[in-house]
Amino acid sequence: MNAWSYLALAIVAEVIATSALKAANGFSQMVPSLVVIAGYGTAFYCLGLALRSVPLGVAYAIWSGAGTALIALIGVVLYKQKLDPAAMLGIGLIVAGVLVLNLFSQSSAH
Repeated sequence: MNAWSYLALAIVAEVIATSALKAANGFSQMVPSLVVIAGYGTAFYCLGLALRSVPLGVAYAIWSGAGTALIALIGVVLYKQKLDPAAMLGIGLIVAGVLVLNLFSQSSAH
């Protein structure tokens, strides 16, 4: 598996873990708490593997930016949370930053 696949897995695992964190209710619910622990463990393991060839700053920007946008979307869909225009603009800027890194930066090319 290549580094970008590991980074994608890290993002998915982190998003699953963070979503379960809300359901864990302060770690008072066993199953969601186990999902949180397994998800974050998987996320950091995969991020570590991705860092073998993806530059640290680029990997972390993509990981945290994509995770933030996905978690915001999950908050809206699953938890019925509302985003005001400023929040939507901010998340849009995060997504734009990740796209710029991937499409135009020579730092992420290998």
